[in-house]
Amino acid sequence: VKSPEDVVVVSAVRTALTKGRKGGFKDTLADQLASYVIKATIDRTGIDPKLIDDVCFGNVDAPGGFATGVRMAALAAGVPETAGASALNRQCSSGLQACVTIASAIQTGLIEVGIAGGVESMSSDYYRRSDRRYSKKITSELKSAADCLVPMGITSENVAEDYGLSRLEQDEFAVESHKKAAVAQANGYFKEEIVPIMATILDKDGENPKDVLVDKDEGIRANSSVEGLAKLKPVFKKDGSTHAGNASQISDGAAAVLLMKRKTALALNLPVLGKYVTACTVGVPPHVMGIGPAYAIPVAVERAGLKLDDIDIYEINEAFASQALYTVRVLGIPKNKVNPKGGAIAIGHPLGSTGARQVATLFPELKRTKSRFGVTSMCMGSGMGMACVWENEQL
Repeated sequence: VKSPEDVVVVSAVRTALTKGRKGGFKDTLADQLASYVIKATIDRTGIDPKLIDDVCFGNVDAPGGFATGVRMAALAAGVPETAGASALNRQCSSGLQACVTIASAIQTGLIEVGIAGGVESMSSDYYRRSDRRYSKKITSELKSAADCLVPMGITSENVAEDYGLSRLEQDEFAVESHKKAAVAQANGYFKEEIVPIMATILDKDGENPKDVLVDKDEGIRANSSVEGLAKLKPVFKKDGSTHAGNASQISDGAAAVLLMKRKTALALNLPVLGKYVTACTVGVPPHVMGIGPAYAIPVAVERAGLKLDDIDIYEINEAFASQALYTVRVLGIPKNKVNPKGGAIAIGHPLGSTGARQVATLFPELKRTKSRFGVTSMCMGSGMGMACVWENEQL
């Protein structure tokens, strides 16, 4: 049932995702990336920027929590000084949490129009983590707190070991991700969601700027094979099963989602892509943080008044093949419903961006396949899962 009070998605766009430290965005900072997608949102919809009440972006690694960066990005994109801006960090679901934060503000009447999104320049910010410090008193007295600091790759190994996921199964899942993404890219299925950007790259000495067009995801390998992945050494444990080929890629990118009530969209004569239905966040044991989606997805789907079988597309972040495979298996999700255009193993995972990127990826695929319901979901470091239900209206 369509209600004037529904929170709807008017636009969802993203940049292409580029290889960390060597791709098209290696010299583009997070505020600039965010500005690109905010401006594209305004330009593509034609919305009067004065109507934008708030901008919220997810980010994980930028200095200062990206609070200043998102304000600068919004202003540079043409959002007036009268609008608010904020940044948030809910680990790998930061971009999705930004969407839920803006949607919730609209639902409760705090704002009428908002832009949510996510951004990560892993090239610039990811490697600054080494100077973070935490209380030794807490970690020495509480195992679950100490487990929050277990390296992500080890949590992947823990999932594989605890739940009996073989390296071959993980490698097969990774190859499938690349194959699906390669087909989608070749068929132009990403074009609707990707904003082409002219970026500037520098040489190894930080000189000789050169402009390059960035309009395609750079990490997709159409020739990926199980045989090829079998040659890669485990990264986190000598006898482990997680390696560079069955884990998400270090990437740079941004995404933005324009949200408002249905009555507002109708009054402004703006297109409605679909509806924000509901969301949830759950906690799981930190040492197996990757299992989060398996627990978050059923809660969100039930809150939406639906069953798992009612969902047509599941966008489940592939932080690691182990954890994504676990979720698919435990919930009994048919393979053809999972990441039909590939996932983070092939496309990339700019941490703070992925949650919003999935929304930009989901809606064109729902439209293309004339499907109704989609879920976006991911695990988060320190042991959590988040999921959100969306409804397509471009049937």
